Amino acid sequence: MKLIIPFLLISLGSIAQSIPVNKQSVIQSVAKHENELISLSDQVWSHAEIAMKEHQSAKVLSDYAEKQGFKVTKNIAGIPTAFIAEYGSGKPIIGILGEFDALPGLSQKAQSTKEALKEGAAGHGCGHNMFGAASLGAAVSIKELIASGKLKGTIRFYGTPAEEDLAGKVYMARDGVFNDLDVCLDWHPDYENKANMQSTQAIVSFTVSFKGKSAHAAADPWNGKSALDAAELFNVGINFLREHIKPSVRIHYVYKNAGNVPNVIPDEASVWIWIRDSKRSGVAAVEERMKEIAEGAARMTRTEASFFMDNGLYELLVNETGAKVLHKNMELVGPIKYTEEEIAFANKIMKEYGSEPLGINGAIKPMETTRPDPDGGSTDVGDISYIVPEITLNAATAPYKSPWHSWVVVACGGMSIGHKGMLFAAKSLGTTMVDLFENETLRKEIRAEFEKRKGNEVWKAMLPDGPPPVPKY
Repeated sequence: MKLIIPFLLISLGSIAQSIPVNKQSVIQSVAKHENELISLSDQVWSHAEIAMKEHQSAKVLSDYAEKQGFKVTKNIAGIPTAFIAEYGSGKPIIGILGEFDALPGLSQKAQSTKEALKEGAAGHGCGHNMFGAASLGAAVSIKELIASGKLKGTIRFYGTPAEEDLAGKVYMARDGVFNDLDVCLDWHPDYENKANMQSTQAIVSFTVSFKGKSAHAAADPWNGKSALDAAELFNVGINFLREHIKPSVRIHYVYKNAGNVPNVIPDEASVWIWIRDSKRSGVAAVEERMKEIAEGAARMTRTEASFFMDNGLYELLVNETGAKVLHKNMELVGPIKYTEEEIAFANKIMKEYGSEPLGINGAIKPMETTRPDPDGGSTDVGDISYIVPEITLNAATAPYKSPWHSWVVVACGGMSIGHKGMLFAAKSLGTTMVDLFENETLRKEIRAEFEKRKGNEVWKAMLPDGPPPVPKY
């Protein structure tokens, strides 16, 4: 043992010396602010505010940024809960995204059994309470290096609301706030630690409305023109279309308006429909077919069809050059280690949910290759990735194979399992930003890949005309 202990000490010392000084500073900064970052995350977790209503959550994060010396600009793109926190001057300008909106109806206590914190309230079933806090922690670590003269340029944190609904980042992008960035980073809670190499699905959301003529359903139905008939025929047509679309396409819908009482022929009906595909071009092709089917349904029922695009999102452009740099820094930070109590909590909560308990995976997953058709899911980060090179991290904040958008994720996000993933993300993102600030050649290589992958595609916000749909209350 006397021979082994000095060897271990020498090895650990060598590892510490192998970490560049600025990256050591990032790791130390996150550790120094650890309690503050956990407090930020827990405050946002307890507020659990939904899209465009995240007033308390945005204030918690923006107030902390101001306290740390950032210049904070609020009400970005006409959204009261959107803000930018900036420090430094000149190029490069590196951006990092921070989300903080919750999901309706997912309120849950930070415990391994299902119990709402407040019945019917929202909850962070996608872990966004940790998202904004970790990204801001990474930004603070870079701000401190710029303030001390060890890095040159500008760090910019974006407080981005309404990712779960209403496409908050797309309104910000339409306002041009990302246009001057050299590179942008983001992360998302997950059940694995990895540098993301997978795209997302492009999506468009439409409200399809039919206008007819009301009449008594028993006395003179022949005088009516049923908008509900049109809506139903429209959905029949959509369901027949499913045989003739690519396997990568997803179509889902609900009725928003289907009449009020059975004895009145409905003169108005509407359907809310989402179309997804692995590419924006694929979505556009199905969108055209959808409109043809709606027009056909209107002709069959002598009603009128109209279309309102609620919003749409692009698929995520992966940047392999940036992902490789991120992966190296994740390895530098090292895997997440869990206590026996945390592992027991993870296994119990998965049993309670009805899934196989598989513990927690804190390892760094090897780099993947990009699959042609991504798994289900869309994000407004995809739009940012068509404006500026985007690097995405996934960090484990919940048990392995956790069901996302569930009470399981809410519970873990309010306790130490989530906190550890959040701090890992902050360190990994911060150390990666050191490389981006220091290495101009790397930034050029990342930009070159971005331009190649984007090709001739010209990004255009898929939004209705006018201001963002900010609630009046």
